[in-house]
Parts: sequence; C-alpha cells; structure tokens
Amino acid sequence: MSENPDPVPSDPLVERFLTDLAAVRGASEHTVRNYRQALEGFASWHRSLGGRLPDWPALQRDAFRQYLRWLGRKDLGRASVRLRFSALRTYFRFLLREGLVEKLPIRGLAMPKRERRLPRFLPEDGMTALLSAPLRELARERDAAGEGKPVDPVPHLRDAAVLELVYSAGLRVSEVCGLRVEEMDVGQRLLRVRGKGRKERQIPFGRPALSAVETYWKACGHPRDPGSTVFLGPDGGPMLARTVQRRLKIHLAAAGLDPALTPHKLRHSFATHLLDRGADLRSVQELLGHARLQTTEVYTHVTAERLQQVYRDAHPRA
Repeated sequence: MSENPDPVPSDPLVERFLTDLAAVRGASEHTVRNYRQALEGFASWHRSLGGRLPDWPALQRDAFRQYLRWLGRKDLGRASVRLRFSALRTYFRFLLREGLVEKLPIRGLAMPKRERRLPRFLPEDGMTALLSAPLRELARERDAAGEGKPVDPVPHLRDAAVLELVYSAGLRVSEVCGLRVEEMDVGQRLLRVRGKGRKERQIPFGRPALSAVETYWKACGHPRDPGSTVFLGPDGGPMLARTVQRRLKIHLAAAGLDPALTPHKLRHSFATHLLDRGADLRSVQELLGHARLQTTEVYTHVTAERLQQVYRDAHPRA
C-alpha cells in the first residue's frame, strides 16, 4: 500500500500546532516544513485506509503501531522513521497542553534504533582553503576584467565574512542569517545567538572573523542599525539560507573541495577542530548550543577514529 498521492486538505488543528511551533517554540522554517510533511504523510496514510482524514483526538495507539509497521515495509532509513514519529509526538504534546487529549497514544512504541553516522567535516587545511576562496575569486575576476572595469567586491567580501563567522563561532546557517548587529559585541568579540527553541547562548569569535565582517560592512555601506541583520541580501533584507548554501557550493568547488558539503559541515568542522586541539566536551556543548551532552559526544568518535587512522598510517608496528 502506498501513501495517497492526492494532496491533503489543510487541517486547522495542524495549522494551529505549526504556528505555535514557530511562534512560541522558535522552531526553524526547516523544522516546521519537516513536521508539516510528517503530519501530512500520516494523514495521507490514514485516508488511504479508511477514506477519511484522521480525527486526531480520537486516535488510539493501535493506529500508530500499524503506521509504524507500514513504514517498516517501506524503503525508509531509521532516521526518517524517527523524524516522522518525533513530529507526531510533539504534535500530541501540543494537543495535551490544549486539553484536546488526555494522554499520549504514541507513548511506549518501540522506535528503530538511531543510526550512528559520524559527521563529515573539513580538515584544517581544507577549511583554510575554503575561507580564502571568496577573496581569491574576487582577485581572479578583477584580473579578468582588466584595468578600468570595476568588479563589485561586496558579494565576495560578504561570503568571506559569512564563512569566517560560521567557522569561528560554529553557527547554524539560520543563526548566521538571523544574527543582528545588536547581538554582535565587537569590543568583547562575543555573539549573542538565539538557537533552537529560542535558547540564547554567548559565543566568542576570532579576530579574522571580526576583520572580515568590518571589511564587508565598509564595502557595502552597512547601516549598522542595532535591529538590522549583520549580513544583507541584494534587497537590503536579511541574507537567505539558500543564498549561503548556493554560494558555499561555488567556493567549495573553487577550493577543490566537495561541493556537496553543506553549511552545517562547517559547524562540524568547528567542533572537531576544537576537540582536536584539546577543548573539553562540556565547553564545546555550550558553544554549539546542544541541549544534551550525548549530541556533542559524536565528535569524540570523529576525533578518536582520526587518531586511530593516524596511528595505523604512522606507527611501524601498528
């Protein structure tokens, strides 16, 4: 049995939940989109069985057991199944808070175990090559244009500043795009960042990142109003996440690196390089804004595997 391909009509209760998720809990657009797709996927499956959309408060645990078995017969990764049920669980907690259900019908279901995937990251020399790529590209364009033909430096200087700040502070792409001038203490070199769930944390950042941001600001005539974002798009509004993703691919290719790497891999690189150089796990957890230490511990596996490979390659009796 496959999910019904017909679009699922808008559900007022689901829309209320998604609005609450974004406005109250501070979920990102990416999370809201994933949760919408997960809830619509369940609704579509439910309609394919009985010909009607789910009456959410009336659903019992057996429906979710059946849905879990059905997902198990599909070619889905464990992470995808867990994501769908994470969305359903969060939705029913919302219904519980609203007084629309008395208990969570999903509680107690045995989920597939997490897949342990080690995060991909750039080595330090690869990171250095990437950080210098925007200015190298600017120099190349100026050489190609020749004397007397101006080349707009702002996109390249902005990209250089974005990459420096993301790597310097381990930011998520949504955090760097939403960062406001008032949240950037240039004297102390501290950022006040609102992460997932609107949780706020303070992160130091380095002199190269500050220099890159100030060079970009000067070139673009940034207003530096407290409420304006640090990085601006072509229309003067906040820089968009998809712009960061698209520009990153260009600079990765120019640096001879895998253009499929995402901005989040720069965050992985930040954490891995800190641990490689002796930072303690708790500090890295705070810098990344992870709620649980277990989330940060994956980077210790990365550094341990790297050290094992170095040992195997270098020791004469490995």
